[in-house]
Amino acid sequence: MSGVGPSLRSWRSRRRMSQLELASRAGTTQRYVSFIESGRSVPGRAMVVRLAESLELPLRERNALLLASGYAPAYRESRLDDPALAPVRTALISVMEAHEPYPAVIVDRYADLVAANAAFAALTATADPELLRAPVDVARLLLHPRGLAPRIVNLEEWAWHILDSMRNESVRNPDDRLTARIAELTTLVPERPRDPGPEYVGFAVPLRLRTVEGDEELRLLTTLTRFGTASDVTVAELKLEAFLPADARTAELLAEAASGRK
Repeated sequence: MSGVGPSLRSWRSRRRMSQLELASRAGTTQRYVSFIESGRSVPGRAMVVRLAESLELPLRERNALLLASGYAPAYRESRLDDPALAPVRTALISVMEAHEPYPAVIVDRYADLVAANAAFAALTATADPELLRAPVDVARLLLHPRGLAPRIVNLEEWAWHILDSMRNESVRNPDDRLTARIAELTTLVPERPRDPGPEYVGFAVPLRLRTVEGDEELRLLTTLTRFGTASDVTVAELKLEAFLPADARTAELLAEAASGRK
């Protein structure tokens, strides 16, 4: 009996997708999907790949589905320092540095810091040095009482915006380490606000951060870029998180800070 059936059924349920919808997306029949899930049919390698693509599984999980079906993984998983990834690293660093004078970071699947530009380093310079030692957990660095939390004006709204995003990711792509990280971060932040302010609009909650001097306020929006067309597991799991000024004064302050670093 194929071991792929339970995994396929679990992912389909997680995606809230019927057998008919999955079959339609994968170019097969509902009956065949049912047979795979029940163990009555063993899918070919190409069909497993099509099913995984139709379920929009991360590359790591696509490899796992192939292994459960008795096939070798289709996607390479390289170390980030692998010479083969040198062009990718160079391109990512260039994009991140070109974002100056605005902060930007590259993080892995667990939000551990891979690289940061000078603007982000300056932004987090007041954090406890312990939080800045590798591997740096960016979410912990931002939300910890010894990190940036004391400088975040709208800590309640912004912290829960981050935690909700992480929870949504854990529901979509379960991972024990991510679940544990969410549980830890939840203990560090204030209770969820009962009456969120007017700026709390789900995906676009601004980060209101006091400057290092404490006399002005930076208002930042964040954007996430994923590398969805990557064929390497490591690259596909990287994310570029860029901070953008939400008003003209923030842009001016960040530009001035960059000038002072030169």
